[in-house]
Amino acid sequence: MKKILLFSLALYANSAFAQPSIGELLQLHGSIVQISVELENGNVGTGTGVVISNEYVITNCHVLANGKGANVAKYGDGYKPIALKADWQHDLCALKFEGLPFKPVPMRDTATVAIEEEVFSIGYPNGNNVPQPSYGSIKAKYPFDGGLIIRSDAAFSLGSSGGALFDQQFNLIGITSFKSPGRQGFFYSLPVEWIKQLIASQELQSLNTEERPFWALPYQQQPYFMQVVIPYQNHEWQNLHAIAQAWSKSDPNAADAWYFLGVADWALNHADVAKIEFDQALRFNPKHLAALVHQSEIALKQADFAQLDQLKSSIANLDGEASEELSVKISALRHSAAIDGGVANK
Repeated sequence: MKKILLFSLALYANSAFAQPSIGELLQLHGSIVQISVELENGNVGTGTGVVISNEYVITNCHVLANGKGANVAKYGDGYKPIALKADWQHDLCALKFEGLPFKPVPMRDTATVAIEEEVFSIGYPNGNNVPQPSYGSIKAKYPFDGGLIIRSDAAFSLGSSGGALFDQQFNLIGITSFKSPGRQGFFYSLPVEWIKQLIASQELQSLNTEERPFWALPYQQQPYFMQVVIPYQNHEWQNLHAIAQAWSKSDPNAADAWYFLGVADWALNHADVAKIEFDQALRFNPKHLAALVHQSEIALKQADFAQLDQLKSSIANLDGEASEELSVKISALRHSAAIDGGVANK
C-alpha cells in the first residue's frame, strides 16, 4: 500500500519556549515516517516511526503487535521491512529495511538530558497524514530497568506512538510512547539507551506476541511513577499518600516521590510536614518547578516574605510566567499586611 505522506510543519509554536522555527523543523523532513499496520480484523492501524539509520526505523511495539504486516510509505513510495527486532516488554521495536533513502537522526543519551530542558516532539496524531510538532520541557526522569523514562509536557495523542522527542539541537532523546488517563495527562517517552540495546538483539520474523508492555500491566504492577497519577488527578489524597510513601521508601532519592507525598500532606492540612517533603523533592531535583510553586503557597499562607523572595527568584529561572503570578500574590499579601498593620496601630 502506497501513500503520499506530505511533511507540513506550518503549525503554531508555543511562544513560552524558545523553540525551533518552522523552517528549522523542516530539517527533519525525511526522518519521521508514518507506519501502516494491517490488522487481523482487516482494518489498518497507524503509528509513527523514527529513522535512526539507513536500515532501521524505531517505533513502539504496541503499534505493530499481532499485526499481519507493516509498511512504511513516503513520497508515494512504499517500503516493506525484511525483519523485526522487538523488546515487547519495553515497547520498543525496530523495523529493518534493505536500505532507506531517509536521513537518520542523531541520538543523545537520555541520562544527559536536564530537568526543565526545552524539548519538542513530532508524530502523526489521530491518523493525520502530516507530522505535527508539540513543544514543552522535561519534567522528570524515572529510573526503570536500566534506563530513564522521560516525562515531559510536550503533549501527544493517539497515532503519535513511536514518534520522536528531540532536544533543541535536533538530537533524538526519547520515543513518545504512552500517556496517563485524563485531560491533564502525563506524557512519557522511552529512553535512547533502550534503542541501542534493541539494535544489538536478535532478529524476528513475526509480529505476534502475548507480552504486554510494562505500562499496560495491571495497576498494582505498574511502576510507582505511574501509580501516583490517578489518585493525584482524582484528589484521592489518602491513597496518593500511601503510594508516594511506599515509593519514597523504595527509592529515597526519587524527587517526585517526595513531591507527591508533599502534595498529599498539603491537601490533608499537614503544612509543616508537606514543607519538609517539598524540601526533600528540591534536594534531589533543585529545578522541580511544581515543588517550588507549592513551597510558595505555604510561604504565602505563613506570610514568610523572606522565603517568598527566594522562591520568586528560583521560579523566575525556570518559568517567567509563574514568577510573575507569584509576584502579584506577594504584592497583594504585602498590601494586605500593610493595611492590617495600619488598622492595628490606630
